[in-house]
Parts: sequence; structure tokens; C-alpha cells
Amino acid sequence: MRILLTNDDGIEAEGLACLERIARALSDDVWICAPQTEQSGKGRGITLTEPLRVNRIGDKRFAVTGTPTDCVVLAVNDLMPERPDLVLSGVNRGHNVGEDCSYSGTVAGALQGMAFGIRSIALSQSLERFHDEVTAHWETAEAFAPPIISRLLAQTWQAGVVMNLNFPALAPAEVKEVEVTRQGFRDIGEMHAVRRTDLRGRDYYWMSFRGTKHDHPAGTDLRAMDEGKISVTPLHIDLTHAPSIHDLKGLLGGAPPKTVEKVS
Repeated sequence: MRILLTNDDGIEAEGLACLERIARALSDDVWICAPQTEQSGKGRGITLTEPLRVNRIGDKRFAVTGTPTDCVVLAVNDLMPERPDLVLSGVNRGHNVGEDCSYSGTVAGALQGMAFGIRSIALSQSLERFHDEVTAHWETAEAFAPPIISRLLAQTWQAGVVMNLNFPALAPAEVKEVEVTRQGFRDIGEMHAVRRTDLRGRDYYWMSFRGTKHDHPAGTDLRAMDEGKISVTPLHIDLTHAPSIHDLKGLLGGAPPKTVEKVS
């Protein structure tokens, strides 16, 4: 089995080294194509307005001046002699649950693999606190990811699905359960911009999350992290809100409207 690894924390990230150990527990044919620098929060961004540079830094190992999506596209289409059988993206430093999934470069790397028709998995390791001095429990992801991935690969997946694995901020011996979850949602007020002033007296802004504690619904990826469980969430990229289609067809189906109705 040929495995392609990518991430959004960059080629030098501890989580990528962890992911390589996970992959080598599954296969001897492991390729790495990751961003040269951190690309957290870039989502499914692709680089269209400047050239991409590829630096070969070792056998089957490449650093790209672009996003995780760029990395998967280049690896599959140009850098690898044959398509991979599996794309693994991560292991992210910090979980990717709830609406994080739409921002996450880690999830985006897996989504691009899925777009190529390759089974793809995103992996993230939760932190007690997202500060530089906090050490992630990489050993937890490393202990549990290989057997979970093996079980997932033994199953047939529906087309268009990626698996999103999140490991709790606990040592391996403290993790007692795996839960198959759905994507949850936080209070949108969690995200805010902190205004600061530079040395010339000009305002600038730093995006941040308040990290307020909430009682997340049972069965969600957010609740699983709260309860110290491993979360496995099948995700797909179809953004269509199916229940609205019937109502909208009644309103807009047929010939296009020619009059404007003012809204009070």
C-alpha cells in the first residue's frame, strides 16, 4: 500500500513526524509532501497568483511553498510515479472538530485526496490549551491511529467521504473509548478579532477564539473531545441543504421572475 502524507503545520512539524511513524506501522511505501511553512486555517485554499516551488529534501520527501491542497495536487499529479492508495493528513497540533472542519488545512488535505478518488483520513491531536509551552500527547495518536485506520480500510466507504480522526488530550492509558460521531457546532461568538496597536500607533487585528466551555450535544465530535474519547467522523464535501430544495423549487422553479418584490 502506497501512502501519501501531508499536513498544515509544515514539513518540520512534530505532528508530521508522528504521522510518519503511524504510516510506517501500516506500510513501507510512504511518501511525504507538506507545506514549507505553517498553513493552519487555510482551508481548501489553492495557490493561483504566484508560482509554487518544490524542494526535495529527502527520499520520497518534498516541501512545497503552498497549501495542503497544493501539496496533494502536486504529489498525485507530478511528484509520485504512481497514485497513492491512501492519503493521511496531520497529525494536527490541536483538534479539528465542529466548524474547525471548514477552516482546517488538515481536513482540506484529506478532502483533496478524496477529490482524486483516493481514500483519505485527517488526524488531529487535541491539546489541553493551545499555547506553545503545551506538549501534545503525540503518543496517543501514535498508539491508536494504526489499528483504527486498519479497521477503516477493511470497510467499504461511500464515495465522497473522508474520515476525520481526533484524539483526546490524554495519555494512551487514560483513553477508554472510540466514538463514531457527527460534526458539532460551537457558539459562533467564540471567534473574534483582538484589536491591538503597533509601534506607529496603527491598529491591527489578531483572530482568536474565546474558548468558553459549553455543554455540547451528545454524539458530536465536540462532546467526544470533552469526554476524553477518540472521535471518528465521516465527512463529505456536499454543501447542499437538501431540505430546502423542495421549498425553493416551489418558489423559483420554471420561468425566471421578471418583477421585483421589495422586502420591508
